[in-house]
Amino acid sequence: MKTYRIASIPGDGIGKEVIAAGIEVLSSLAEKENFRLDFEAFDWSSERYLKTGAYIPDGGLEKLKTFDAIFFGAVGSPDVPDHISLWGLRLPICQGFDQYANVRPSRVLPGITSKLKGGDDIDWVIIRENSEGEYSGSGGRVHKGLPEELATETSVFTRVGVERIHRFAFELARKRPRKHLTLVTKSNAQRHGMVLWDEIFFEIKKQYPEVETDRVLVDAVTTRMVLKPGTLDTIVASNLHADILSDLAAALSGSLGIAPTANLNPERKFPSMFEPIHGSAFDITGKGIANPIATFWTASMMLEHLGEPKAAARLMKAIERTTEEQVFTPDLGGVHDTRAVTNAVKRAL
Repeated sequence: MKTYRIASIPGDGIGKEVIAAGIEVLSSLAEKENFRLDFEAFDWSSERYLKTGAYIPDGGLEKLKTFDAIFFGAVGSPDVPDHISLWGLRLPICQGFDQYANVRPSRVLPGITSKLKGGDDIDWVIIRENSEGEYSGSGGRVHKGLPEELATETSVFTRVGVERIHRFAFELARKRPRKHLTLVTKSNAQRHGMVLWDEIFFEIKKQYPEVETDRVLVDAVTTRMVLKPGTLDTIVASNLHADILSDLAAALSGSLGIAPTANLNPERKFPSMFEPIHGSAFDITGKGIANPIATFWTASMMLEHLGEPKAAARLMKAIERTTEEQVFTPDLGGVHDTRAVTNAVKRAL
């Protein structure tokens, strides 16, 4: 029997609730599909940070490298500044494991009504450069607390980093029915890094004549997402821009509670990490009403990556049957809790 070793990092807030639901559904599915998932839990969280001063213990990343994939919940706590939690857990994994391709699909699932007129036209995949750009960590602060205090934040765009994410985007776009790729940029104002971003895109475009492309400024693409959603399909954007746009895409699709993410190392030199995008959501933590759909969809993406496309499709079909039956948590206007949605997906499997 094929066995996959999965590192489970529930993290903070509702991450613990939805990852537990995801493991339950995945375990049920694996039994039906005749493969095995061995989960090992890691207590890397803000709670651990407050007790020990570190999210990741010494040697933690080396141990994590031995797994086939990482199933991640969320990081962020009211008790820890956001820049400490993000740079303490998620980003060391993404950057340390060169998970440079962040993939975020968005569409309106059956039974869900988008608040957007024309929302049924949403069928997007946003590809986010995940290793450099605005989140490179380059910069610093000097003269702290003085009138002349200075902080710099440098966006880093390398030819290698930009070329590989654009190539990944073209490869994905040409596999989709519409074969359409939108370049999101802000090269009118960011005249160095994003000009390089644009130039490399059009260099690579020559190798993919079958893919239709357009170039849109990031502010303009937000209006297209709202007013003309059907004109977009595959979208490639920088680390910061795609981070923002994918949250908008999730909201337009119905809720942040249904949106999945894959942080991929396409060359598979390191394990990839799969996480729902909704964050730790401490306002609903412990209430049992967190929407697990994003985690289940994320799990489907993980199975696809692991080489189990049949199981991935079966899980996605079960998700769609559950939403079609409108077994919804409150974020989608429903009255059901996490347990009810989990049970519904397990029945649908």
